Amino acid sequence: MRCPFCGSEDTAVRDSRPAEDNTVVRRRRSCGNCGGRFTTFERVQLREITVVKRDGKRTPFVREKLLRSVMIALRKRPFEPEQMDQLVSGIIRRLESSGENEVESGEIGGYVMEALAELDPVAYVRYASVYRDFKDPSDFAHFIERYASGSGDPEDLPEAD
Repeated sequence: MRCPFCGSEDTAVRDSRPAEDNTVVRRRRSCGNCGGRFTTFERVQLREITVVKRDGKRTPFVREKLLRSVMIALRKRPFEPEQMDQLVSGIIRRLESSGENEVESGEIGGYVMEALAELDPVAYVRYASVYRDFKDPSDFAHFIERYASGSGDPEDLPEAD
């Protein structure tokens, strides 16, 4: 493993332990050249997933991008980074276990919406505002009204053009 501080390949593992419900190995490392310490995470990757965007473009799935969107939705909410990692890992396991190499971006967004709806209503609405491309306050009001009343699933609202 290359040192992120000096670029040296002379690094050593100082400590290893399981993380995220034993689905990840967390390793503390140190650099023999500069003495810097850093952490790496080792995850199992069952297959390469390609994301098919709404415009038809295909891009490689990037875990960090999904994690970033979840972190934005959960910003200033009472959740630890480990909980966000677990949520993202659960979505990725679901994608990998589907057996498909290509996944529509809307399907990934739907999985995030489901997970956030169970976890935190504020984060759910925040994510929906981007995912459903709310244009004005009435979009928020309509979405929240449907969500709060239980009369129909807000997921059933038409997506923005």
